[in-house]
Amino acid sequence: MRGSAQHGRAMMIGFYKLISKLPSGCWEWRAGKTSAGYGVFYVDKKPVYSHRLAWILSNGAIPDGMVIDHLCRNRSCCNVSHMEVVTRGENVLRGSGASAKHKTKTHCKNGHPFTAENTRRTHGGKHRQCKQCEKDRHKKRCQRKGTK
Repeated sequence: MRGSAQHGRAMMIGFYKLISKLPSGCWEWRAGKTSAGYGVFYVDKKPVYSHRLAWILSNGAIPDGMVIDHLCRNRSCCNVSHMEVVTRGENVLRGSGASAKHKTKTHCKNGHPFTAENTRRTHGGKHRQCKQCEKDRHKKRCQRKGTK
């Protein structure tokens, strides 16, 4: 953010005028939003996510390699007490996407437990495969081919 202190103060006033405080405690961004629901504010004609700007104004720079996680799950919330600085991976796993859902699974789709003995890790440890299901698939293939 460039310019004088007066310019910075005016920008901050303009920013906070676009927020509504909700009974939930969220500070809802009322201006432009992305298709994913994140608020957008323009600083020196460049778009900045409103929640990131709120964090920077309150706490300073966001460390390299880190992102802001909305603990309230409201993407347009600008209340910094509803935010936490985390890694991108942690943020993904805290969400409701496929990675987060798969992480919580304790059994494969056929009901076999994901234990250390029954789980094979692939793709650098990012994916789990059930060893019992692999054995069962191998056995069926062999039966179809007429081999052991």
